[in-house]
Amino acid sequence: MDALDLARWQFGVTTVYHFLFVPLTIGLGVFVAGLQTAWHRTGKEHYLRLTRFFGKLFLINFAMGVVTGLVQEFQFGMNWSEYSTFVGDVFGAPLAMEALLAFFLESTFLGLWIFGWDRLPKRIHLACIWAAAIGSNLSAYFILAANAWMKHPVGYEVVDGRARMTDLWAVLTNSTALAQVPHVVAAAFIVAGAFVIAVSGYRILRERRDATGDTTVPFTRTPRGRAARVPAEPAMWRTSLRAALVMTAIAGVVAAGSGDTSARLLHEQQPMKLAAAEGLRHDVEGAPFSPVPGIEVPKLLSLLSAHDPYAEIQGLDDIQKRYEQSFGPGDYQPNLPVVYWSFRVMIVFGLSTVGLSVLGLWLTRRRRTTPEWFARACVLALPLPTLAMISGWLLSEIGRQPWTVQGELLTAASVSPGVSLSEVAISLSVFTVLYGVLALAEARLLVRHIKAGPEPVTPIVEPGRPGDLDAEPARLAPTLMY
Repeated sequence: MDALDLARWQFGVTTVYHFLFVPLTIGLGVFVAGLQTAWHRTGKEHYLRLTRFFGKLFLINFAMGVVTGLVQEFQFGMNWSEYSTFVGDVFGAPLAMEALLAFFLESTFLGLWIFGWDRLPKRIHLACIWAAAIGSNLSAYFILAANAWMKHPVGYEVVDGRARMTDLWAVLTNSTALAQVPHVVAAAFIVAGAFVIAVSGYRILRERRDATGDTTVPFTRTPRGRAARVPAEPAMWRTSLRAALVMTAIAGVVAAGSGDTSARLLHEQQPMKLAAAEGLRHDVEGAPFSPVPGIEVPKLLSLLSAHDPYAEIQGLDDIQKRYEQSFGPGDYQPNLPVVYWSFRVMIVFGLSTVGLSVLGLWLTRRRRTTPEWFARACVLALPLPTLAMISGWLLSEIGRQPWTVQGELLTAASVSPGVSLSEVAISLSVFTVLYGVLALAEARLLVRHIKAGPEPVTPIVEPGRPGDLDAEPARLAPTLMY
């Protein structure tokens, strides 16, 4: 093992850990903004309680995401200086826009939202959380645009061994970015939706147990003789559960549609990744798709990737020969088992989460209570979309290997030449231990807050303007301050 291998491990470990918080921040911010909008429009107390409850979860996650994200940028200079030298003039532009525009917007208005509950007018305070949520999604756009350039470099020229940007608009509107952004953001909403679904399911079970002394609520008879569960669960958790189910189902449709677009772009721009995802060795017309080894659906891969059941799909070995002719001797194939199984884990776990949300919408459409088995399934399904999203990231990044910039810069030529194996090993060990401690702290904070449940709220109307919450600051009880 050399410094390159450890540097790749370090970037992979820190990125996967950081990736635990990013999708939840993207989706949960919009969800909290939606809850506060509902409170603003209806004045119903349970919307306010849900806003404050999930708002705290959002802030805990946001703080951890900021801390872990800083390490990513440091690694470019520490372990990947040759990469930074080559791509800096191009890669730096979208990252600078992310920091100066998107993150500034997000962090500034999030601060105003945190401390403005009893200081800002209600509408201004609502606008702050929406601005912060928009900033999170803009941040994702700029980062994903930079990442997409590595897979499909456009709008640049190579001068003196460095990539020089010639067209910023081409970089930001890269076809790969336009497909990747909605796919990743939709997946983030699925992760956030599953999180809210799991929390709502847990709170439903918890409050049902507190009300009856058991998770099994007894049946009683209605006047017409029908069986009915009592007591009915609080409208608050039914509201959050239904809203999250809708968000997850809609996001699933967007993820599927954008995933179809991404598959067609892989066929055109990254044929080696597509071949590795299917384990296809040779060029085939009407290529089949195998959900699992040993089972094939004829012509499905050609249909999915080119919308033509008879389209030719390039194979690993044949692409290898063509790359050797174009770029010289070398191994241009990615880690086949990782890419192959990541693709399938992403699909199975992602579809399972979306399927659960659709099932939940059907089960809760008329019921006053959520079936106990479904509430338990919501809690148990919590890790599925996160595992699906991490698998998608592994498919995307490992499938591009051995390139850091497709067709331009190899990973082996990207590492810092002056960093030794021992230096990378020390930093990898420190980051692994540090991130482990942070993970425990994050989990403890989230679990403690979820178990405690939402705090009671008492909106206070300014004297002289009874009932006019739109015209007065959103005054709340002191116990609600963060």
